[in-house]
Amino acid sequence: MPISKHAVIAAVLLCLGLSLVWGTAALAARIKDLASIKGTRNNQLMGYGLVVGLNGTGDGSGTRFTVQSLVNMMERLGIHALSDQVKVANVAAVMVTADLPPFARVGSEIDVLVSSVGDAKSLQGGTLLLSPLKGADNKIYALAQGPLLVGGFSASGEAGGGVQKNHPTAARIPGGATIEREVPFQFNGLGELTISLNNPDFTTALRMAGAINREIGTQVASPADAGTIRIQVPEPFLGNLVPLVAELEQIQVRPDNKARIILAERTGTVVMGENVRISPVAIAHGNLSVQIKEEKNVSQPAPFSQGETTVTDETRINVAEENQKLLLLPEGTNLGEVVKALNAIGVSPRDLITVFQAIQASGALQAELEII
Repeated sequence: MPISKHAVIAAVLLCLGLSLVWGTAALAARIKDLASIKGTRNNQLMGYGLVVGLNGTGDGSGTRFTVQSLVNMMERLGIHALSDQVKVANVAAVMVTADLPPFARVGSEIDVLVSSVGDAKSLQGGTLLLSPLKGADNKIYALAQGPLLVGGFSASGEAGGGVQKNHPTAARIPGGATIEREVPFQFNGLGELTISLNNPDFTTALRMAGAINREIGTQVASPADAGTIRIQVPEPFLGNLVPLVAELEQIQVRPDNKARIILAERTGTVVMGENVRISPVAIAHGNLSVQIKEEKNVSQPAPFSQGETTVTDETRINVAEENQKLLLLPEGTNLGEVVKALNAIGVSPRDLITVFQAIQASGALQAELEII
């Protein structure tokens, strides 16, 4: 059956429309990934403990707080010991840290990070003894204990030297802490939700509030500032906020950010955002090489001339300069054009740092330059 011209045109228009929709959706992100609900955040916990069972890689005898901690623990167990009688080669003092997630309940388990605070060489093979973890209010919220998982190792000989991989003085215990106290928070009793943006921006906040209002079907969201959006809980969701938050998290929003260039001088890494623009500017980039060589020459007199042999100094100087072209970047040049043009004149990633600093100094860079 022959296909009509109108059908072909309709199919082309449909494909163009779908490509535009997909292109816009590809730039969008979920509210779940752009922001968080105020009050639903992690709380940091910290505690002090002892790791035992080490194979001679624990703290040295000069680490007095480790010796004192071990003596105190033994006293609580009914064992009397003096500080000068305790050896701590198989024991290490550590700091224990963890994040208490929102809505965590008593009996739930969380991961903990164990880090040495003494001069222990390795925590491999150790076991953390019962350690209370406290919050900022100095209350105990969890208890940690268990065998350590160390992602590294170290080995050395008596004559010195050795091999080390990763950090053997830091370890994790998956599910190593049990929650003993909950953070009080009446989530379903809220009449207003506050959304906090991870990267505050007025444009993103306005777009997010508009997307929420379109999804809910009424004007319930309003941006308070660049990083905060307030939502009045609709009447059908009062006392049952979980379906509302689940719906809000899936809303797609296209975020907007400042034009920014990140320069890492230590590694030569350059990261540029898509909104970076450059005003009309001419760039020339090249290296000047100067080589100086000193030589000694011996001058011999002619036969029977009654002259003397002398030593003379000779200096040779070679100057080489790369023949780089002058590059003109027109107004409104975007990121792709900037990278292509700079690569054309042989600019390496590390040289880009100097080039962008010079462009910013000239006032032609329409972006924020951040050096880390």
